[in-house]
Amino acid sequence: MAELRVSVVSADQEVWSGTAAQITARTTEGEIGILPGHEPILAILGAGEVRVKTEGERWITANAEDGFLSVANDVVTVVARYAALA
Repeated sequence: MAELRVSVVSADQEVWSGTAAQITARTTEGEIGILPGHEPILAILGAGEVRVKTEGERWITANAEDGFLSVANDVVTVVARYAALA
């Protein structure tokens, strides 16, 4: 099964990294869902949750604000001024 490599970082630390089956995040344009094979995208984060569904069907939730989300070649990077696990 295809998977995403995900990294969620704040200004001063890596909050979470690993492989995932799905990502959901709030952007300034609305909520976005990312699955393996997603087209490359760069989006500005809105304040809210970034939810990561791991391969083991477990959900990891982080609160993030003031940053961006980047997707390319099944690599998802979330960079935020503030991010912390919920």
